[in-house]
Amino acid sequence: MASSKNLLKETSMPLVQFFHLGIPAFITTSILVVLFVFLFFFQGGNPLIGSLAFNPLVLLTVSESPLVASPSTANEAHLSSPPPNNCTYTHLNPAPQDQPDLVNDLSLLKNKNWSNGEAEEGEEDPDGDSASCDLFDGRWVIDDSAPSYPPGSCPFVDGSFDCFRNGRPDHNYTKLRWQPKDCSIPRLEGMKMLEILRGKRLVFFGDSLNRNMWESLVCMLRSTLQDKSRVFEASGRKQFKAENSYNFTFIDYNNSIEYFRSPFLVEQSERVDSDGRSMETLRLDLVESSLETYKDADVIIFNSGHWWTHEKTSKGINFYQEGNYLHPQLSSYDAYQKAMKTWARWIDANIDPNRTKVFFRGFSWTHFRGGQWNSGGNCDGETDPITDDKHLAKYPALTKILESVLEEMTTPVLYLNITRMTDYRKDGHPSIYNLPAGRRKAGAIQDCSHWCLPGVPDAWNELLYVMLLRSSGDEIISSFQ
Repeated sequence: MASSKNLLKETSMPLVQFFHLGIPAFITTSILVVLFVFLFFFQGGNPLIGSLAFNPLVLLTVSESPLVASPSTANEAHLSSPPPNNCTYTHLNPAPQDQPDLVNDLSLLKNKNWSNGEAEEGEEDPDGDSASCDLFDGRWVIDDSAPSYPPGSCPFVDGSFDCFRNGRPDHNYTKLRWQPKDCSIPRLEGMKMLEILRGKRLVFFGDSLNRNMWESLVCMLRSTLQDKSRVFEASGRKQFKAENSYNFTFIDYNNSIEYFRSPFLVEQSERVDSDGRSMETLRLDLVESSLETYKDADVIIFNSGHWWTHEKTSKGINFYQEGNYLHPQLSSYDAYQKAMKTWARWIDANIDPNRTKVFFRGFSWTHFRGGQWNSGGNCDGETDPITDDKHLAKYPALTKILESVLEEMTTPVLYLNITRMTDYRKDGHPSIYNLPAGRRKAGAIQDCSHWCLPGVPDAWNELLYVMLLRSSGDEIISSFQ
């Protein structure tokens, strides 16, 4: 029989072996389990942090910008809880030029509660009555769908408006849509718009901003056609600056969408001074003579504004004429009011409202920094709209004058009041991309007045579409409620 001493010795050997071998094995296994859980959790549960662990292409940097999340990692990262507002996600590998980082800039709108049209607390339901809400009180929201016509796809966009073909590297300006606060509005459905205009004549009558809108509408409608050869400009022209009038015909719908250039709506004239020199004047008492040609159109969209701010018109010295009287000097505001009243009287006397729908498109904002269009003003590098209303400009005096004239008219005029909605869009102008890179010159005039296409004028046409639906008395509007 073994002694108690030997028994104790024999019993203690497994314990010693356990402490020497078992505990290290247990610790090693525990570490491996913890490491596995750590990697599995961060790779599977949070793709962004997983990508930092396994594919370190994302760098967290500190800046004064709001949070910007780059989608350029394969995982389209999102955060389960947002980091501090002073963090910016920047991808170390630049995005290819043909695939710009859209979310990089558009996320600024999300952080400003400019979401995809969802109502904020205290706001009306955006699914409200689109037949009665104020279409022009709203905001720009992110629209992840493609624009109505892909950038660079429409041959009827003037070269100076085709920012994509002229090399603009970001496409953010094509990814925003106007959202009224109190209702949702239907998208412009090209086939329905063409049916509304079947057998009809729609005319844009005004300055080059109306040409901007006219080209936009033609491209939006053309994009819905299976056979795009069935729409063409009647004269065969593809540049729309040299002549005063143009006419696009949609053969299958027997309609025309036309443009006539008239920056003032009243007659530009000449007179001979006492020294026998010819001098240009503006007849404030006579409408543009060609307006007679368009009075039987089914829809006319007028505009006038920008040319009243140019040097000759703003100074008003020996330029404005009424009858045989040449004003030695007249303010552009007084001249604009006289001209708009002349236009309004002609409309009331010559337009049959039972036949013709009259629209007036309001003043479209410019966004020149550091000067005006002819004094070094610029807007290049702007990729985000204004998101804080305190940075918007004051309502322009010309617009107040126009609105007072419209109120006094007997003919109903549908007012496209796009002034405020364009003030937000400092990002939407061609700037230096009004020309291809090979034709640009240092210090050349930038275009901070017109708009890239696709872009802001597409929203004007969407509102035109809604207003046509409203005014037609057609029950088609009910299908969007």
